[in-house]
Amino acid sequence: MTALCLICRHRTTTHADEYACPICTDDLRAWLTDLPRQAALLQEFVAPGSRPAEGRLGGTGRAHSPAPADLRVLTLLGPGRYDPHPGTDDDGTPPIHAVLTAWAGHIAYTYPAAHRDPYGTARTEPCEQAWPSYGFTIPGWCAWLTAYLPYTLTLPAVADLHRDLGDLIRRIRDLTHDHPHTHPMAAPCPACQAFALARTDGHWHTRCHACGHTLTPDQYAHHAAEVLDAHQASDGTAA
Repeated sequence: MTALCLICRHRTTTHADEYACPICTDDLRAWLTDLPRQAALLQEFVAPGSRPAEGRLGGTGRAHSPAPADLRVLTLLGPGRYDPHPGTDDDGTPPIHAVLTAWAGHIAYTYPAAHRDPYGTARTEPCEQAWPSYGFTIPGWCAWLTAYLPYTLTLPAVADLHRDLGDLIRRIRDLTHDHPHTHPMAAPCPACQAFALARTDGHWHTRCHACGHTLTPDQYAHHAAEVLDAHQASDGTAA
């Protein structure tokens, strides 16, 4: 038995206790994988004029004033506290680290942890804090959120996480101009027969952009092999 995805509202989930379909889950994994790399690209914009330009007199001055750093970049890379309610950030650009920290904390507080109290009684209570294995950094938090994604899929809040991470990655990519590429696939869609199957960098599934049908890599490889065999048989070239 499956349920309707809370994010896209038209695809079904894999399991009844999940709130996100495989495609929306694929989005989350891809964004969490790409965020550390995008944050590293943003670092190049922090001080674009920090290197002294060679002046006319002895090379000790500047030929012109350095370009100021983009305040949107400084905000994204800086410290801060994230509040998911609209209007709490003046420029609508919450810091990356703050968003990841807030979501990890929220997920941890709902995660049941077993322990024994000082009297030896076994208890199950929410975790007090998220502890990323790779440090309190953007890569560390992304790794933590990825590891706990199977649990997060069982929370209705996964729809809000998808919204927040999607907004965040779009803001960053608008600044870095580094977008994933989509690669058309040769075989037609097995569901609608349109030649609209494509795979996007960082995403697990191949998706039909005509009808929305999805295939895992193994499913597409099997489907493509069947299409090729059928084509060769019709041409009389099969062995």
